[in-house]
Amino acid sequence: MKILIVSDTHRKDDIFAEVLKKESPVDLIIHAGDAEGSEDYFEALTDAPFYYVAGNNDFFTDAPFDITFRTGSETIFLTHGHHYYVSTSEQYVEEEARARGASVLIYGHTHRPVIRQEEGLLIMNPGSLAYPRQIGRRPSYIVAKLSDSGKLQPEIRYL
Repeated sequence: MKILIVSDTHRKDDIFAEVLKKESPVDLIIHAGDAEGSEDYFEALTDAPFYYVAGNNDFFTDAPFDITFRTGSETIFLTHGHHYYVSTSEQYVEEEARARGASVLIYGHTHRPVIRQEEGLLIMNPGSLAYPRQIGRRPSYIVAKLSDSGKLQPEIRYL
C-alpha cells in the first residue's frame, strides 16, 4: 500500500495535481489541513480514499479538526496541529496522540517536514506544498509504504 501525505496546500491545486501525477498510483491520500476549499477537487482527481482535517485557514469546511483512524496495524492521529500549539512545541499534540492510543501522529501547520520516532510514536509532518519554511524552501510531502507487517515506512520527498 502506498500512501501520499500532504499538508498546507493553500489552494495551490496545480502543485497537488503535479505531486499526485508523479506519485500515482496511490492507495490512500492524507491531507493535514489548510487546503482552503480544495478538498472536493483533490478527491475528484483520484479514486483513492482521502482523509483530511481542517486547518486554521479552512474557514468554510465541515471537516473535523482531528481524526483517528486505522491503516494496517497502525492507529493514526491526524490533526493540523494549530489547536495543539505545534508552532512552539510538539508536546501537546504528542500527548493527545498518545491519549488516543495512536502509534502514528500526522500534523501540519508549521510548513516544515518532519519524520521521527519518539518513544513508540511515529511523528510525521509533510511540510507544505505551497509555502515551505524549512532551509532551502522546497515544497515537500511524504510517501509512506505499508510493510507486510502493517507498519508505515515513510520518506520525505521534495519537488
